Amino acid sequence: MVSNDQIYDWLASVNDPEVPVLSILDLGVVRGVKQLENGAWEITITPTYSGCPAMQVIEDDIKANLLLNGIDNVQVVSVLSPAWTTDWLSENGRKKLKEYGIAPPVNELDKSVLFGVPTPVPCPLCDTINTKMISQFGSTACKAHYQCQECLEPFDYFKCLK
Repeated sequence: MVSNDQIYDWLASVNDPEVPVLSILDLGVVRGVKQLENGAWEITITPTYSGCPAMQVIEDDIKANLLLNGIDNVQVVSVLSPAWTTDWLSENGRKKLKEYGIAPPVNELDKSVLFGVPTPVPCPLCDTINTKMISQFGSTACKAHYQCQECLEPFDYFKCLK
């Protein structure tokens, strides 16, 4: 008999295709796991943003991973509400982002910082906050591009979404 905990263990090995250092559990997109009356497993996911191109790959990877573990009756359901937020990133996920060279989201309480003084984003390599945004748009829509003014290294910043 397979348990919810076992399904979660298997889902922990499904990585985000855009940031492969993060599992979909680290990312916080898995919102629920349950076995239905007909024996099928239902996995509920929330996209990081509406229209995220990685979600179809994630859905396919979930099904493939569970099939490898003998689960062939899987339904993946996408829900948009509540909307995903970077608050759902696990602490382990934030640590993995930093180790990978991507600055984890800074807890921005007020989006008006987009029009005022920017929130300091620490360099994931040397930890200084002497950094500057190069572009609001990084390698993917959920990241911005920064440069450290101390070690001069460029890096991505995982944007804060609330």
